[in-house]
Order: sequence, then structure tokens, then C-alpha cells
Amino acid sequence: MSMNELMDAARVNKAWPFQEAQRLLKRYPDGAKKAKDGSISPILFETGYGPSGLPHIGTFQEVLRTTLVRRAFEAIIGAKPEDGKTRLVAFSDDMDGLRKVPENIPNAEVLHANLNKPLSRIPSPFNDDHPSFAAHNNAMLREFLDRFGFDYEFVASSDKYNSGEFDEALKQVLRKNQDILDIMLPTLREERRQTYSPVLPISPTTGAVLQVPVEVVDADSGMIRFTDEDGSVTEQSALGGQSKLQWKVDWAMRWYALGVDYEMSGKDLTDSVTQSSKIVRALGSPPPTTFIYELFLDANGEKISKSKGNGFTIDEWLTYGTEESLGLYIFREPKSAKQLHAGIVPRAVDEYWQFRERLADQPLDKQLGNPAWHLLRVNGGFEGAEAPGAGEKLPVTFGLLLNLVGVLGAEADRDAVWSYLGNYVEDADPAKHPQLDVLVKASLAYNRDFVPAPNKRAPTAKEAAALQALDDVLEKIDPATSAEDIQTEVYEIGKREEYEFGSLRDWFQALYQTLLGSDQGPRMGSFIALYGIENSRKLIAEALAKA
Repeated sequence: MSMNELMDAARVNKAWPFQEAQRLLKRYPDGAKKAKDGSISPILFETGYGPSGLPHIGTFQEVLRTTLVRRAFEAIIGAKPEDGKTRLVAFSDDMDGLRKVPENIPNAEVLHANLNKPLSRIPSPFNDDHPSFAAHNNAMLREFLDRFGFDYEFVASSDKYNSGEFDEALKQVLRKNQDILDIMLPTLREERRQTYSPVLPISPTTGAVLQVPVEVVDADSGMIRFTDEDGSVTEQSALGGQSKLQWKVDWAMRWYALGVDYEMSGKDLTDSVTQSSKIVRALGSPPPTTFIYELFLDANGEKISKSKGNGFTIDEWLTYGTEESLGLYIFREPKSAKQLHAGIVPRAVDEYWQFRERLADQPLDKQLGNPAWHLLRVNGGFEGAEAPGAGEKLPVTFGLLLNLVGVLGAEADRDAVWSYLGNYVEDADPAKHPQLDVLVKASLAYNRDFVPAPNKRAPTAKEAAALQALDDVLEKIDPATSAEDIQTEVYEIGKREEYEFGSLRDWFQALYQTLLGSDQGPRMGSFIALYGIENSRKLIAEALAKA
């Protein structure tokens, strides 16, 4: 595929990252952001992070989805990551005042003693070398994003406020103070209206971020007047880190100051997007192109809450699955609420590899709609207009590994699984198949924590006759017979009229329930080839002994 072919196809493709990129292209039809003086600057994508807690799966999904749109936009305009035509800023709102002490934080008394102060001005409770609580969490964010190879620029709110880089934007907020009040006050309860101010001064006596009425004394110099916590009327500058803006105003000011072109957020911030968009227009700039995604639900369909502890962490997913499978789960249907729990992981693992295997043989329009095409391009790695790794496949599915581990029971460990893989995989060596080895370890962990011990039922009389027929076939079969040919034999037994199965599905379910102790299972030809013919015959013998 040529780059021109890719650009033409990307401009009409219906995959959601391309749909978003096409919206952004309407903003900049030439694919570039041109200033009035003719200068061109990169298209700016932004993601936000509140450093009162550690990065989590929500942080990952927002950076990933934004990157997917960024890469789709680059494909539409015929750019590569190294061309510098786009930027992604991961912005940390570390000037926010600490309103509540997070759970599971060591030395919580340090945070309690500094409530309401900016996160970047609270000592780190972690007994480390970081100068503040926010600095620790910001470092964790960067380590987290680097772990997955994201291409981003980190920006801390505290640096922008304290250095004065936000000063001109803050002056504009002060100039437009009444306009902003006109936007915000109708959205607030009466009690809140009495104290609401777009600007939150930082107390010169306590260092707290104050929620008090503020009078603008002189917008051009940044001077404001307010009543401090001790009751004294105070005049001070709002510039140079001596104030912080209310959340919705701050978001709008950030868009204005940085020139943000694209940002996505969760459904819970829908009103914030609406109000911040009005405010940034009042400041004198158009709002960015925005995208609102649905939130994750737990296994019971309830909203995930840190306080309830009903979430499923990224580390848990990576214990039981893979980064790529998590990427697939996040890629799909971002505007639909989805359950996030361990039970969805195995299917996501296998579906990712199915998408990846299909990629090389698909026509261009199907490739661009294939999640694997997008996920493979997240961190660069371009080969012309192609996605790297297209067409690769694993010799064994994750589902098949889980069935093998389940049957092995107490014998299951990494070495045992790899010994059985020798029946099925050429050069069955973890060093030669690192991606498969990741799944071996994940299957052992998943089986240990989520799969109950097999409960194999006794076969009925007709099932026993069919199992005996299968055993007769396996007794005579060449040990080198392919999984596909074994599957054909299993299939033919199920079709024979004398066994009178209601359907082939009933036959295969009987195999799963009597041999594997589960209601669902793999292609039996693949399982028999992997587990070994003699071992499979032992399973049949054990089942027949119960008949």
C-alpha cells in the first residue's frame, strides 16, 4: 500500500479513530495549524491526570485512545510520528488543592496536615526523594506511560503557574471575570453562588487554596482582593503561582494557553466540557475538538468506584492477560459502557490475535477497520504505510492453554505446560516463543485464581458409545496426525446416526463436560494434539469408567 492509498482510504474509513480524525481534519483542512502570521505549529492532543492518586486503567485508556486518534490523523494527512506534525501532552493538574486524603497512602497524617494545599506543595508521604506528593505521583505517571512506550510530553500545572507561563492567560481570565461568572453562576446551587469565584487565591498565611469571593482589582497587573482565612482583607497578585483557577475555568484556560486542539474525557465530565467550551470562547479561542467516552462497569454492571474497591486494575489485567488484549478491549466501542473484570480477559486475548492474523490478508478498507492495525501503530514502528506485525499468529490459543492447564491440575506449572506444547509447537522453547510464554504464565495465573477444579460428569450410555468410538480411532491413529485431521475424526463421530445426538453441539459439549469438566472448551482436535493422544485416551478411559 502506498501512502497516498492509505490517506485516501483513511479519509472515508468508518473506524472510530478515523471518524474522530476526520472531525479534526474539518478543523484544519490542510492538516496543519496555521497562525495569522503564516507560521505552522503541530496539532496538539491533550490528556489530563489528577495526581491525588496513582495512575490507573482509566489513565491508560485515555492516553491510548487519544494516541489512536493521533495516529489516525497522521495517516489521513500522510505523516509519520517522527515528522512532528502532531504532539501529545500529558497534563498533570498538580496545582489542585487536596480536598480528601486518598485511601491506602502511607503516613496519611502528612496529607491530613496539609489538606486544601496544592498537591505540588504537600510533602511526599512516601519517604522518598520527591519534593512533593504530586511530584511522586507525577513520576509514577511518567513511569507508567513509559512502560507502555507512549509518545508524549509531560506538562505539570505547577510548573506553568509558578514559572509565570500561564500569567498572560490568567490576566485574560481576570479581564473576562464577569463573563465567566455569567456562564458559571446559573449552573450552581444558590449556596455555592455566594462564594464562587473563577480564581482561587492561595492564602499567604496558610498556603491553602481558598474557596472565597474574589474581587479583581487590576486585571492587567493581575491584582485581586479577597478575605483570607484569618479574616484579613488581602490584596495580592494572582500570577506566578499565587492562585489557581476553578476546575472548569482552569481547563478552559489550559486550552487557551496551550492551544489544545483535541481532548477526550469520560461521560462524568460532560457538563465540564460544555461549560469549559463556553469559557474558552469567552477568553477568545475556539474550544478543542472533544470526544466523550463511556465509563467502565464492574461484573455486576455497577459503576467502578475507588471507595467501593470494585475496580479491576491494569496490573491485574496484565497478570491474567496481555497489554495487546487490554488495548483491544479499550479500542472497541468507546461510547458504550463496558464491564471490566477478569472474566472478559481470555476472550480479549484470543480475539486480539485473531484480528492480528487476519490483517495481512484483508483489503485496505478492512485493514483500517481492524483493531490490530490501529494498536500495532500506537508507538510508531511504521513500515511505509503498513502496520508492523501484520499476519503474525500464535500456534496455540489462550483458551486452549487454559484448558490444558485445567486438565493438568496440580501438575500445572510453566515447565509442564511447555513440555505439552512440544506435542504441538515446533521448537517449543520459551526463548523462541516469548509471546506464547507470556500467555503460558498468564494461563497459570488465571487458572489459579479464577477457574474452579474440573467437575467431570459421567457420560450417558450413548455418550459412552461415542467416546469408545473416539478411543478406537485414537488407538489406531498416527501420533503425528495433525490437529485438523483429528478434529475431522471427532466431527465424523458426532455425525454418525447411531449415536443419535441432537446436534454436533451436543456431542462437543459432552466431550467438554465428561473429559474437561467444563461447559465450554476448545477445538477437540487441537486439544488432543496438544495434550497428546495417549494422555487423551486416558481421559476417555477415566470417563468410561464412570459410565
